[in-house]
Amino acid sequence: LKMAYQPQNFESKWQRAWETNKAFKTGSDKSKPKKYILDMFPYPSAAGLHVGHPLGYTATDIVARYYRQKGYNVLHPMGWDAFGLPAEQHAIETGEHPAKLTYANIANFKRQLSQIGFSYDWERELATCDPSYYKWTQKIFTILYEKGLAYQAEVAVNWCPALKTVLANEEVIDGKSERGDHPVYRVPMRQWMLRITDYADRLLNDLDGLDWPESIKDIQRNWIGKSVGAKVNFKVDGVTDSLEVFTTRPDTLYGVTYMVLAPEHPLVLKITTADQKALVEKYKESASQKSDRDRTELNKEKSGAFTGAFAIHPLTSQKIPVYISDYVMMNYGTGAIMAVPGHDTRDHAFAKMYKLPIVQVVASTKGEISDIQTECFEEMGLAINSPLVDGLTSTDAKQKMIAHLMANNLGAAQTTYKLRDWLFSRQRYWGEPLPVLKTKTGEVIRTLNETELPLTLPEVKSYEPTGDGKSPLAAITSWVERKNEKGETEYIETDTMPGSAGSSWYFLRYCDPKNPNEMFSRSEAAYWLPVDLYVGGQEHAVGHLLYARFWTKVLFDAGLCPVSEPFQNLVNQGMITRDGSKMSKSKGNGISPDVVIKEHGADALRIYEMFMGPFTQTKDWQDSNLAGVGRFLGRVERLFLNDAGESILIDEPESAVSIKDKKLLHKTIKKISEDIEVMSFNTSVAQMMIFVNGMYESGCRNKEFLKSFLVCLSVFAPHLCEEIWHKCYVGSDKNPEASGYKFISLESWPKFDLAMTIDDEIKMGVQVNGKHRGEIEIAKDATQEVAVAAALANPDVQAFVNGKETKKIVYVAGRILNFVVG
Repeated sequence: LKMAYQPQNFESKWQRAWETNKAFKTGSDKSKPKKYILDMFPYPSAAGLHVGHPLGYTATDIVARYYRQKGYNVLHPMGWDAFGLPAEQHAIETGEHPAKLTYANIANFKRQLSQIGFSYDWERELATCDPSYYKWTQKIFTILYEKGLAYQAEVAVNWCPALKTVLANEEVIDGKSERGDHPVYRVPMRQWMLRITDYADRLLNDLDGLDWPESIKDIQRNWIGKSVGAKVNFKVDGVTDSLEVFTTRPDTLYGVTYMVLAPEHPLVLKITTADQKALVEKYKESASQKSDRDRTELNKEKSGAFTGAFAIHPLTSQKIPVYISDYVMMNYGTGAIMAVPGHDTRDHAFAKMYKLPIVQVVASTKGEISDIQTECFEEMGLAINSPLVDGLTSTDAKQKMIAHLMANNLGAAQTTYKLRDWLFSRQRYWGEPLPVLKTKTGEVIRTLNETELPLTLPEVKSYEPTGDGKSPLAAITSWVERKNEKGETEYIETDTMPGSAGSSWYFLRYCDPKNPNEMFSRSEAAYWLPVDLYVGGQEHAVGHLLYARFWTKVLFDAGLCPVSEPFQNLVNQGMITRDGSKMSKSKGNGISPDVVIKEHGADALRIYEMFMGPFTQTKDWQDSNLAGVGRFLGRVERLFLNDAGESILIDEPESAVSIKDKKLLHKTIKKISEDIEVMSFNTSVAQMMIFVNGMYESGCRNKEFLKSFLVCLSVFAPHLCEEIWHKCYVGSDKNPEASGYKFISLESWPKFDLAMTIDDEIKMGVQVNGKHRGEIEIAKDATQEVAVAAALANPDVQAFVNGKETKKIVYVAGRILNFVVG
């Protein structure tokens, strides 16, 4: 029996050797071309990695190894998104400092990543909770403040009484906190905000120049949500205030039959009549318990409450009722809408629910009238029942209506965005302290100077937030209060930054991560940026990617960053499921890579995940297929080594290798090279299996010839290839941990001869009277005489040609051979 594949005997040895020799240290020769290949760095949870996580990491590692062997300087770093609510909740529950759990998790993640054999430059490792890193996060905040991009405002936030903190929208699911499943309410609070809306147009327009999936670009375009239309003023009967609305369809103004305000709109209580007050208050309370996602769900049943107030239609002077409803958001537009139920689906559903009038003011382009009471008509068309614009197309009617509104001081042309400013405050301990000094009443005095940074977190007795909207830091008087030069008391801001702060610029710091004097050297950043390949999950399509692009543009405008877009090429990996379900700690269906590596080895894990299917698609984990990959690696090992682990390769001239084997090798090098560059890893693995099968069939064991294949395989299965390389090419007497050891991981990538990848002979179908009757194998440029002879020698063709008159032969070399017989 052949010896079984036993990766446990050598994988850790090569991991130690790479680490000892700093084999994957980033190159510094700026005359070389560069590749910056980056993973979205992980939040190190206590659960550790499951096998879904290494999918993207393995892909980027293969690409990084490939370009390193192609002669590029490769920047391939790893770090930790280390501030966050889970560590803080652990601290609240246990009294243990969140840093202790965080760094323990980091150590476990690093151990797991290292044992999979990733070629990270660990000298560039960073963690967002390290003061040497968040000093510069705080510096960026001061830049934002100085540019007028950071400000304070009272805004509606997701307040979780149980967690005693504000939560981001993505941390709220169905009105409950993602962490702990606690109720969350929308309440007004004074918060720090960042004016990302000032960059809306640039964030939108610059998407066109990025090599990103169109689906991700569209998600960002929709999130930014640029709308061109008009603002319209509606007076409210009996009060001096008026309601301002924004509409993209001013041509439908005559179709307004009611108005709707967001429950949080500041005029709600002012205009609500006494008899409707209790109903309105009850509805406001209900709406406060819903997340933005729940409120904007298109398919949900519409609900609302009548305020008792009436607005005055600016064109007809008719009174129209004013409602509140949670489908109108205070953070989009003006928080008020003019409802046109004849031509808007949501308004139509609401009108049907409350038996409100539905009027048609747009017909089809042919002038056809639809059954507007049954279904709204949302398309553009011709204006009807609209005295000012009757008969005009929707486009022309828009322009005329805007001109009328402006001429009569009833409104104006306006462009709005769905994008809202970035809520940047958190009432937590475990986050970057905001570097701001305030008066006792909360007015900002100044931001801290760079020499005063980092503003580090103090030790606290309790990690529990105060419950009145302040973080645990507010209780540390000795930290909060400080005397200025005049002896006056000043107060440090006690809110901290969100977890998304540190992750919005880490890719810039990687260019120069140990620089104590600068965020990063501009010359280093100019060489490495932008990131050439950025890989991560689609769940970051909006938040992280939008914030990272925003901060990069701010630093570009400040003259600190040489690029205005950080990620040139973005790829979203697919998900690995188990029995059709997403792997997660809550479902208990995750598989630890530790278990897989112990049984099958790291290389088997790497190759299996690449072989499962197309990289960007969802794939289901199958243990039986993993075992098959292990058998393939065993066949590779036995192609080079005997059962004693000794080389069985033959030192003979490469000229002794058959043309067929040479062609197979060059096809394999070409295929793998091209596949890696387009991240088609599963087809690369398939080609390598074809090559190994070919070598077993031919019995080829030529040492120099097989070397090129081993280098190609090494980017996928680095441990096994280092072991074979050591025994067959370097020499078993050489110490891999000795300085200057020549790793296969640093060998030059083999070149292919294009001529050797083109087949001289091809298979071509033969037709008789236009129908396929057989197949022949001939030279691609064979003459008609040769092709006909080969076809007539084929029994399948003979059956349809023999005994019949050949009237015509149609032949195009390499493509068509057709016998026309009678």
